[in-house]
Amino acid sequence: MPKSIHTLAAFQRAVDLAVDVYAVTSSFPRSELYGLTAQIRRSATSVPSNIAEGQGRLSYGEWRQFLSQARGSLFEVEAQIVIAERLEFLMPQDTPRVRKRIREAGKALAGLIEWVKEQERKAKQPSNSATKQPITAKTQSAPPYPPPKAPRTLPPAT
Repeated sequence: MPKSIHTLAAFQRAVDLAVDVYAVTSSFPRSELYGLTAQIRRSATSVPSNIAEGQGRLSYGEWRQFLSQARGSLFEVEAQIVIAERLEFLMPQDTPRVRKRIREAGKALAGLIEWVKEQERKAKQPSNSATKQPITAKTQSAPPYPPPKAPRTLPPAT
């Protein structure tokens, strides 16, 4: 496992997204402070939080589960951005930047998920050196078919 979450591109992109979400939601109406503003901020901070929490877990399976939750939160952010656009809370000049951040975080997260899945598969496979023995005369099993019969000898020619 990587030693630090700070080296993970998915974590860095998710933090970038959360920072941008905080910036663009600061202009949302005050009446939405406890509504859409709070919800989109929670979703945005949930993405890097789940990446970090998963990386701190003891198995790749647990990490994959938290990455799945991070992916779900990323989809929430995207849905909430659509809602904010429709309500005209999001400034038109901010929309492309936030959408770009969502795409970047999504791509990096998808790559990390695939890497963790691969590590999980490798961890589940038995080690070649520990379980497989080289084939030798002692370890070779009998073939699955009967051995050939001894050739018949012909009587001597007279």
